Amino acid sequence: MKIDALARLERYAKRIAEIAAVLGKYGLADLFGGFKYSWLQDRLKSADGQSLTLGVTQAARVRMALTELGTTSIKLGQMLSTRADLLGPELTEELSQLQSNVPPDPSAVARATIEKELGLPIEQLFATFDDTPLAAASVAQVHGAQLHTGQSVVVKVRRAGVAEQAATDVEIVQALAELLEKHSPALRAYQPLAVVRQFRRTLLRELDLTYERQNLEEFARSFADDPTVCIPEVFGALCSHQVVTMERLEGIIGSDIEMLKQSGEDLGEFARRGANMYLEMVFRDGFYHADPHPGNLILLPGNIVGVIDCGMVGRIEEDLRDEVEALLFAVVENDSELVAEQVLRLGNVPPDCAREKLRADLQEFMADYTGHPLNEIHVGTALSNLVEIIRGHHIVLPPALAMLLKTLIVLEGTSRRFSPEVSLAELMKPYCTRLIMRRFSPSRIARRARRTFRVWDRLLTALPRDLTDMLARFRDGSFTVHLDHRHLDPIINRLVLGILTAAIFLGSTELWSRQAAPLLYGVSVFGALGYAVSLFLGWRLLRAIRKSGNIQSKD
Repeated sequence: MKIDALARLERYAKRIAEIAAVLGKYGLADLFGGFKYSWLQDRLKSADGQSLTLGVTQAARVRMALTELGTTSIKLGQMLSTRADLLGPELTEELSQLQSNVPPDPSAVARATIEKELGLPIEQLFATFDDTPLAAASVAQVHGAQLHTGQSVVVKVRRAGVAEQAATDVEIVQALAELLEKHSPALRAYQPLAVVRQFRRTLLRELDLTYERQNLEEFARSFADDPTVCIPEVFGALCSHQVVTMERLEGIIGSDIEMLKQSGEDLGEFARRGANMYLEMVFRDGFYHADPHPGNLILLPGNIVGVIDCGMVGRIEEDLRDEVEALLFAVVENDSELVAEQVLRLGNVPPDCAREKLRADLQEFMADYTGHPLNEIHVGTALSNLVEIIRGHHIVLPPALAMLLKTLIVLEGTSRRFSPEVSLAELMKPYCTRLIMRRFSPSRIARRARRTFRVWDRLLTALPRDLTDMLARFRDGSFTVHLDHRHLDPIINRLVLGILTAAIFLGSTELWSRQAAPLLYGVSVFGALGYAVSLFLGWRLLRAIRKSGNIQSKD
């Protein structure tokens, strides 16, 4: 067991006690649900007063517990909501509803943060500054303001103390993940430590508002020539690690459906433009806004799509893009064999994966969509079904791919919320065609050839030297081979325990039958003691076998 992990847990004992209390309250609700005592029922309630014993699902209790635990837990839940391949659709759907419903910091605290970060009094920085926040989340809150030039802006300010609390919580979660990975074989396959490390990187980037500023600037460059998309302008002189000042977009927020309907704009066109913007980000740039829910889109005059809250983004690296393109090509060709091979290449596959069953499941999945008109295909449902098949075979997808799939699923839901007639499958068709054409373009083939040449060049350069070194070690007698016998120690221990138990039992039988001295009521004392010891050892052996699941288990 790692001492570092235990030391971190001990150092934050007070916070762990708070977490344990919340988890205990929500996790034990079912155990006390049958107790009809009003004083107990009153204590089994969430932070908003909802009873935990009246038909609340486990997934809902997880969401409420994470909400009550604060910023870090909310962000962890939001990140895990992209991992349907790990948690399943019910829990990820519930986690996607996590909202940071927290009271804002006092205006004096926000003002002090801005003045400290930007080095000037508020009056010199802005002509006017609204002390009442426009919105408040767990990480930051947003204030309206006006520059001395007269331009309306919004100022996003990180909440006081949130970074320190997040650092504590992340250390606790990482320590727990280390212990789980070491001592829980059932959870080890889901790579809890890798998930927590990814979460830590994501959270640290979200806490540093410099990254959101960079994201906005990169999106603005990508869509500088697209008149249908508006990315807020960033004012670099009024930005820091804890403050970002950007243009205020005056329009109708996408979550206000009634106002959108009353606007008189073509919501079908607005939905298509928004979806095309995301598809351009994904398939053209490989850098996309990873939270496409309606509240992050704004309908501007002229049916222009405005984008806000660019803190959560995703990137598709070149290698992953190649694999995704190959997967799309296999889907277009209706080649279930190739689809299965790509899924196996993309994911972390368990050793006991039933590959033939996976191919059969994927073939059945593809048959459900072959031959149907594109406007009848729901991309979100299809991707959810695909992820469920992958999860059913205990295959863990790369985090970047899991986030991409989640983004596309949410994107279709958002598009159909604006206009039910919009088909994401139809909108994706030209992008998929473009990807496939690019995959076989001469420049792409030449680039792959150059990369392959470099790999072979390194191998051929190093191979003679490595072979020479190996032969020299073999000739000198210093060549050694190390064998790692995994899971062999428990098997040997059980074998030795079984032999020892049998030997004691047989010896005790011999002493008992011969009435070896000393005797007690005509029974050999050592024979009786030997029987007792052998029965105890045999019970321990059977208990260990039952606990591991079956006799052949190596755990």
